[in-house]
Amino acid sequence: MRLVLASASPARLAVLRAAGVEPLVIVSGVDEDAVADALSDPEPDELVAALAEAKARAVLPRVDRPDAVVVGCDSMLFFDGAVVGKPGTVERARKRWAAMAGGTGVLLTGHAVLRMDGTVAIGTERTTVRFATPSEAELEAYLATGEPLQVAGGFTIDGRGGWFVEGVDGDPSSVIGISLPLTRRLLAEVGVSVVDLWTR
Repeated sequence: MRLVLASASPARLAVLRAAGVEPLVIVSGVDEDAVADALSDPEPDELVAALAEAKARAVLPRVDRPDAVVVGCDSMLFFDGAVVGKPGTVERARKRWAAMAGGTGVLLTGHAVLRMDGTVAIGTERTTVRFATPSEAELEAYLATGEPLQVAGGFTIDGRGGWFVEGVDGDPSSVIGISLPLTRRLLAEVGVSVVDLWTR
């Protein structure tokens, strides 16, 4: 049995490795904007679930192992009534942090687990994140690292951004990008025990 991670995220890979799983990584290449645009006014949870499923389905035909299980993931931050993804630019990340500092947001993570026979399980996780208020110098130094530009919400808890997060209420692995408890439940739904995926 082999887990296939449909993601280029080094953070997701690190979480799985630390939890005893050495996945095969196949990047989906899904156009996330096109998937989102095809949905008709989705709820935030529906959006991350649809993106996770699209990524897993894009990878499935490229897997040549009959015993494989593909996991697709997507994360976004729900803050101040809007869903936000990766900032992409320093300016957007700076504006986002100006709004988030001292506040709370909800990190939404969608997961899709697909077996080669077409069996699928999809779910989402919500984790509340409490943000600190970095000084202007701290924020500029953080932005200069480039770290917040390519991650959901413009922050991490497992990197430099962790200095500016006061705490999380819920599953910390979900905030990093792959919820271990949710993944275990979804694997069970498709008939896979997580222990069968552990590196021997």
